[in-house]
Amino acid sequence: MCGIAGYWAKSSEKWHPNLDAALLKMARRGPDDQGSERMHAFAGELGLGHRRLSIIDLSSAGHQPMHSAGKRFSLIYNGEIYNFEALRGELAQLGVPFHTQSDTEVLLAAWEHWGSDCLRKLVGMFAFAIADHEKGTLTCVRDAFGIKPFFYARTEQGLCFASELPAAVVLRGTGAELNLQRCYDYLVHGDYDSRPDTFVAGIEQLEPGRYIVLDMRTGALGSPVTWWAPDIRETSTLSFNDAAEQLRGLFLDSVRQHLRSDVPLGAALSGGIDSSAVVCAMRHVEPDAPIHTFSFIAKGSPVSEEEWVDVVNARVGAQVHKVFVEPDELAADLDDMILAQGEPFGGTSIYAQYRVFKLAKDNEITVTLDGQGADELLAGYQGYPGKRVHSLLDSLGFLQAGNFLRNWARWPGRSLSSGIKASISEYADGPWYPLYRKARDLAGDDRARPNWIDADQLREQGVHVRFPHQRPAQNLRGRRLMAELAFCCTRRGLPGLLRHGDRNSMRFSVESRVPFLTPGLADFLLSLPEHYLISDQGETKHIFRAAMRGIVPDAILDRRDKIGFATPEKDWLFRLADKARAWLKEYADIAFLDQGRIVEEFERILSGRTPFSWQAWRWINFYRWHASVFQPLRNA
Repeated sequence: MCGIAGYWAKSSEKWHPNLDAALLKMARRGPDDQGSERMHAFAGELGLGHRRLSIIDLSSAGHQPMHSAGKRFSLIYNGEIYNFEALRGELAQLGVPFHTQSDTEVLLAAWEHWGSDCLRKLVGMFAFAIADHEKGTLTCVRDAFGIKPFFYARTEQGLCFASELPAAVVLRGTGAELNLQRCYDYLVHGDYDSRPDTFVAGIEQLEPGRYIVLDMRTGALGSPVTWWAPDIRETSTLSFNDAAEQLRGLFLDSVRQHLRSDVPLGAALSGGIDSSAVVCAMRHVEPDAPIHTFSFIAKGSPVSEEEWVDVVNARVGAQVHKVFVEPDELAADLDDMILAQGEPFGGTSIYAQYRVFKLAKDNEITVTLDGQGADELLAGYQGYPGKRVHSLLDSLGFLQAGNFLRNWARWPGRSLSSGIKASISEYADGPWYPLYRKARDLAGDDRARPNWIDADQLREQGVHVRFPHQRPAQNLRGRRLMAELAFCCTRRGLPGLLRHGDRNSMRFSVESRVPFLTPGLADFLLSLPEHYLISDQGETKHIFRAAMRGIVPDAILDRRDKIGFATPEKDWLFRLADKARAWLKEYADIAFLDQGRIVEEFERILSGRTPFSWQAWRWINFYRWHASVFQPLRNA
């Protein structure tokens, strides 16, 4: 886990990217080593920089940028390749010599030998840039799920890129302007990290499973190329029991690979099925290894998961670490967390995660495993009832769909009415969707134009003032659920969660690993019949619960609820009311927002005249981000 930054600039005196300043912005991503090189590259100058957090091969042999033996290739790389030992063995049989124990050298050799075909062989999380000094290309790559970040900007003079948004802005050297579309979508609809664009105009993210190629002879940048995408076709013919057995083996193998480390490691434990399965699998594959667990506990709150955390810790004999948080601590840490995130985010559960990684760092743990991605691959959360009903109506008819909805609604936190609404919304698409939204607006549900934004001003500047309607590109009959899961893994939902985890962990120089998120595991799960994931009785993660029997305590697997790293958000807001009110009243030069009306709406929430929602935290988050992150970048 590291930070990378680089650029290619045409030979001129117009643009001199400050590589050292960009690396300084990411110092916490790599406190163990720093390297940078600038070199002539055809029609311009190539700059490559790296901050290192040493995890595999702690020696100086892992220093970057790293060059191939003949100096044809130069590489900077952020991440981990978990199967690097197997790849090294395969390459060694082909006559490739190795001089270090690092996965960086294996990645460099794999690219030199196989080119971009090597990407399908990699099991890991990564973002890297590799220059081919013979062909004159600079190739920038991001892993299948976007676990590791990659920001880039095109300029008239070339290309710059970095692991974090502020570092990319510094490299570009033209300051920062707000991306008003992204700001609107976030503030009004809570949408973020669902598209390549960021909160800063002109800075993009390389999407998951993509790479781009810059021609250093001409400065031409090609369109992103997809090297991996989820396949939702039902190709598995396994029985449920055989599929559960295979899933068990795949998951245990993944956890085993993710435990490869030359530094101490532990696990984030929330008490739900996903993180509990990771911790219990760690014990299963490493019976005698010490296991450190780190948990946020909302003491005395209905959202506390401590009971379930204790069940898992007792099962594996863990060394237990818990953090208890007071609202004043959130107030004290908020600006630092926002600075670490680089962009606005959803709610206070991100703070619970922030404190878990701080706790790991305080206990000298450098690597943690996490259950992220399981909900998106296993039809978790509420089970995506509308999508499953749509699939059933595609193939089986109304009776089966109705039976599923009735069974689904019997679970805690669900209702038949919410399931029906989700099902109806499935058909409000295409030419019907604008009519559906207009009907809601006429009914007084005009959420796209709240009174605290200047919608006319935004429209004049090209902003689409409407709900950011997104649908999966894949939409096979009978596979609507799988299409949505694939979409959530790469566009809606999971990208934001992975961003939170990466920035929070890197804030404390901790590497967060996610063993659910491998292409092999995803390909297997998305090839199964949909009812293996969400049962006809409405049970989410149906096959995974079966696969983990005997490894995870039955009390965890039989849970009918799930809270996760939830925080008592409403209580915290009310206890921080004075501080929050002061934040919202601070002067902010944001023309499209009516600060006075936002304060009025905030007071309505506090008084109970308006129902509590995450909207209040989005206002606070955006204003603090604008003051502490955006304004300093404006003239960078």
